[in-house]
Amino acid sequence: MKERFGVTPELLKKNFIEIYGDGIGTSADIGTGAGEIRMFASPARINIIGEHIDYNGGKVFPAAIDKYLYCAIRKRNDTKIVYNDLFFDGTYTFNINDDFKFDPANDYANFLNGIMSCMKKRGCHFDCGFDCLIASNVPSAGGISSSSALECGFAWAVSETFGFNISRKDIALMGQQSEHEFMNVNCGIMDQYIIATGKKNTAELLDCAKIEHEYVPLNLGDYRFIVMNTKKKRRLADSKYNERRAQCEEGLATLKAAAINLTADKCSANAHGKITNTKDLPDLCSLTPAQFEECKSAIKDDVILRRVRHCVTEMDRVLQAVEALKANNLQELGRLLYASHNSLRDDYEVTGLELDTLVDVASKQDGCIGARMTGAGFGGCAIALVHKDKTEQFIQNVQKEYTKVVGYEGGFFACSSGDGVREI
Repeated sequence: MKERFGVTPELLKKNFIEIYGDGIGTSADIGTGAGEIRMFASPARINIIGEHIDYNGGKVFPAAIDKYLYCAIRKRNDTKIVYNDLFFDGTYTFNINDDFKFDPANDYANFLNGIMSCMKKRGCHFDCGFDCLIASNVPSAGGISSSSALECGFAWAVSETFGFNISRKDIALMGQQSEHEFMNVNCGIMDQYIIATGKKNTAELLDCAKIEHEYVPLNLGDYRFIVMNTKKKRRLADSKYNERRAQCEEGLATLKAAAINLTADKCSANAHGKITNTKDLPDLCSLTPAQFEECKSAIKDDVILRRVRHCVTEMDRVLQAVEALKANNLQELGRLLYASHNSLRDDYEVTGLELDTLVDVASKQDGCIGARMTGAGFGGCAIALVHKDKTEQFIQNVQKEYTKVVGYEGGFFACSSGDGVREI
């Protein structure tokens, strides 16, 4: 990997011409002027609140942010596809007629070929190849979805360049399909969806089961979100994701088998109808906190009980967070962030020393009104809501204390909301 630096669209275009030529040459190896250079941007994302409930029938509350991956693309007059990245070594060359397969030797090109595979399965016809140059200001493996930014940004660029007119929702679904079928990662839809459909100055209340969303104004006033990266090395397997899913499924099965009557007027309007008996529960997030209190005695295993409690209370916190933002009540939003982290730490047990240290130290800083881990956990990132005049001091103080506790530095940056994938 090459040394990173700040990327602008202008810089990317300059490098594109240096690598592929200005389009007036005749050599197929440097580009042939088959089309104009087109530039696209794809954002990173944060999930404000709503963790580990997307696979339990819950809703999540992400926002696109102003850290972007850029993609420059130009049609060729032959059938070659050529990929380059400003920060990752290697030129990868394929043919538009290839039967794209995953190959570890192809490194980042696998994410791009996964999208190509999905497009060809959709019946998209390519009349020529293309040159592509990628560069990103999104920290890789930083917990703010660099891979989804790559997939969706590339998919949008190809769709627009070749006139496929694929909808934003379908771009998101294609990114997820690529992960499932090509990369063999059983991810949810949140990351791809917010990156494809996000709008500046809003967050999205996303129903992952129905794949429907509502835009909610994200008016933070004098406050900014700061992303705090633990920089802990981890693998997806380390998150015990499958174990948590299995525990939630066991909890739901236990409640359904118990067939306990529930008070209908304690049922949330956001639940699946009026659930009056646990045997009818479609998922854990259909339970309100009040209904959970009525039926929790059926769960004898304390671990399973705590997993279920997190799902129920986190879903409630998402709905409260939406109302807090609509009411411009940032203090309440901050309180909910802390409550979410405590639940992820104590009931869901997916935090760990690094994330807990970041949130604990952040909570003691002047100007910080809320913080929590975000993402799968066991590393990755946390977010903090901090007054804009205190961000520099906040980062210095948290960095110092974090390094003292864990033995190495974290990564920090302030961000604002951003738009979803778009042409520049």
